[in-house]
Amino acid sequence: MCASTKKEVTIDLKEVSTKEELQILLKQKLDFPDYYGGNWDAFWDTITGLVELPEKIIFEHWSDLEESIPDEANSLKEMLNNFNKKYPMMKTENVVDRITFIK
Repeated sequence: MCASTKKEVTIDLKEVSTKEELQILLKQKLDFPDYYGGNWDAFWDTITGLVELPEKIIFEHWSDLEESIPDEANSLKEMLNNFNKKYPMMKTENVVDRITFIK
């Protein structure tokens, strides 16, 4: 995996209203490769084998994401929870609206 140079990343979800916009934003903010597939299978493959997640991800306006695309918000939360369970040594702290939901 590529080493992450970022210890903390803030992702503002306020303007995200589609799953495509969410995937593009995740790709940009988490430094995913150009060939990233923009779906949840590709997200999992990328975070488990291609890039190292930052130690902390802060999701601003999480409640907006849950309102506009609740299934995608749930998928993102599940992916990060599963990552932390499966790879505890590479665990990332995820904060939504400045409230931690994963420890």
